[in-house]
Amino acid sequence: MTKKLLKAGAALLVKKKTESQWHEDDLRTIENYRPLDDDFMRELFRNDLPLAQLVLRIITGIEDLELTKEETQYDLKRLLGSRSICLDVFGTDSKGIKFDLEIQRADRGATPQRARYHSSAIDVEFLKAKEKFEELPVSYVIFITENDVRGKNKLIYNFEWTDTANGTPLNDGAHIIFVNGAYNNAEDTSDLAKLVHDFRCKRAEDMKIKELADKTRYFKETPEGVSIMCKAIEEMRNEAAKEAAMLEKVQMVMNFLSLGTVSKTDIAKASGLTLDEINEIEQQMSTMPA
Repeated sequence: MTKKLLKAGAALLVKKKTESQWHEDDLRTIENYRPLDDDFMRELFRNDLPLAQLVLRIITGIEDLELTKEETQYDLKRLLGSRSICLDVFGTDSKGIKFDLEIQRADRGATPQRARYHSSAIDVEFLKAKEKFEELPVSYVIFITENDVRGKNKLIYNFEWTDTANGTPLNDGAHIIFVNGAYNNAEDTSDLAKLVHDFRCKRAEDMKIKELADKTRYFKETPEGVSIMCKAIEEMRNEAAKEAAMLEKVQMVMNFLSLGTVSKTDIAKASGLTLDEINEIEQQMSTMPA
């Protein structure tokens, strides 16, 4: 938590506006949203198992995939002491296969190492104590990226462990997929090409997949859907304000600790943070480059 705040910077500071100004801003934001925007994507898939199932069938090519459970913003809870991650959309099918669907607009967020970590974290989460390693569930980590991060102008990149000498698959059950959101080939009429096209669209009327168009239209063109989106944006804005306030406290603590003349007890009183939090910040400071 602290490391994230130390890197966040002043960009998190939220300017004061009237309620009417915020509402106008929110409407413009909703108008410009695309499924390729992760905030919008999470609302599209929230509590919509059929839509998530359709998208996963198209991407994986598993035609009989039957999703039994689907959650957005799924926190992996068994990574104590390690870097935590929150999955954009997480699902389980009738065979126990796990699916992690991620939207990554920035290239730096779609590295092979990040995909590897997501895959490993799912393994840790779903293999209980004393279970055999062979009981690890099959998993798919899927990154839909705004740019062609693999650079080969392909629609989809599928990765599995193989023997580098002869290409024989390891068959460990781990799959990593990158879907190229920048792919644009008018001659490609596959469902996956249509899906990628739709993920770039702002307007439901421009989409080719009915189910995705209908859900987009609901959130952008109906009073109820727009209200839900406005509330979601407001909650994100409030969270940003809380993070900005915490950042201010962290900066205050760092300044006091740098002086070396103020006791941690007094720093805690001035900042409203606990001594444990003060010590955590001090530890993070010790690992930062001079």
